Amino acid sequence: QVQLVESGGGLVQPGGSLRLSCAASGFRFANYVMSWYRQAPGKERELVASIGSTGNINYADSVKGRFTVSRDNAKNTVSLQMNSLKPEDTAAYYCRARWGVTNYWGLGTQVTVSS
Repeated sequence: QVQLVESGGGLVQPGGSLRLSCAASGFRFANYVMSWYRQAPGKERELVASIGSTGNINYADSVKGRFTVSRDNAKNTVSLQMNSLKPEDTAAYYCRARWGVTNYWGLGTQVTVSS
């Protein structure tokens, strides 16, 4: 019923760009805070960016000025534009939807930044 499906990951050189997208279905998308998390092997999952229903946006310090999060409530999608990518951005990126105690996760998409 509820689905979050990420896409857009891949292999990119340092300094390059990727745009991730997350397609949501099965819930009232416009009411949820949408976030992007990432997790590298052996490391903790960390918040990258979030965007609320009223437009409040937060970024991790490590991605400020490089990443941009946006949402399209008409299409039930949230995107993450990633520019000036660095090797330390390499991780599996996950889409998350949250409203109160309700919490949904996508299965992730891999981003690898390497020369």
